[in-house]
Amino acid sequence: MDMVSFLKAAIQSGTPLLFATLGEIMTEKSGNLNLGVEGMMLVGAVVGFQVGLVTSNPALALLGAAAAGAASALIFAFLTVTLKANQVVTGLSLTILGTGFSGFAGKILVGEIVPQQIKEFFKPLIIPGLGNIPIIGEVFFTHNMFVYLGYVIALGLGIYLYHTRKGLNLRMVGENPSAADASGINVDLYKYVHILIGGALCGLGGAYLSLVYVPAWQENVTAGRGWIAVALVIFATWSPYKALIGSYFFGGLDIIGFRLQKYDIKISQYIFDMLPYVVTILVLIMVSTKKSKEHMAPKGLGNAYFREER
Repeated sequence: MDMVSFLKAAIQSGTPLLFATLGEIMTEKSGNLNLGVEGMMLVGAVVGFQVGLVTSNPALALLGAAAAGAASALIFAFLTVTLKANQVVTGLSLTILGTGFSGFAGKILVGEIVPQQIKEFFKPLIIPGLGNIPIIGEVFFTHNMFVYLGYVIALGLGIYLYHTRKGLNLRMVGENPSAADASGINVDLYKYVHILIGGALCGLGGAYLSLVYVPAWQENVTAGRGWIAVALVIFATWSPYKALIGSYFFGGLDIIGFRLQKYDIKISQYIFDMLPYVVTILVLIMVSTKKSKEHMAPKGLGNAYFREER
């Protein structure tokens, strides 16, 4: 197996996982557990593809996907933040809603392919200087704009969370909303804003699949990646930086079966299809055994905040 080409392909395969994982990290940092990642990705995928098909404009396609993901997240935010609904049930319902919506809206899109203008826009682009570095350059800096956008967003969110006052406020909201409220932080506003940002990122992750990775419409294009992203948040210990590593690692697991086919290895493809999910279970077990503060979820995660009780 050509290791350089494999690592390059792993990054391409892991990019939708990265966007979805970053989106869920932002949501969970606010103290809300949204299990509707798969649904938001599917909504973003079908809306982004439809907008791209109609306009042939990549910017509008991405904007449509992000807006669709954010709109889906708005439903979750309204139910869990304003109405204090159960977050687990609401998230699962959002996945069902997104799956049904993408199936209904995408029925007329089956067989359609991405317009040539969008394909041209997302062609691989070698970054001058960095792309010429042996091995590292070819692996990391010879991709399309979407992959580079993933790098920038991951690093930007890491800086935001750990090196800005608003990031500190967000973490305080997720850890102890009562204390944050007493400090003058608008808890509900922080929750709404970051849940919507998380939804927009999930929508972009879905759009990457339908606009770039496939690039044609097929039913259930996410193929369970949203659920892997939920587990990756724990794997990354709620860190955008670690999400980069985890997403590309799981991206490699997703494609390893196809890469080994040319070596005539007599192992069922179904075994390779199981790998990401088996490793997800193992990762959850390993992380759950580590009780250090670094590996703990935000203390307020999954709990509705009632201002009257503080």
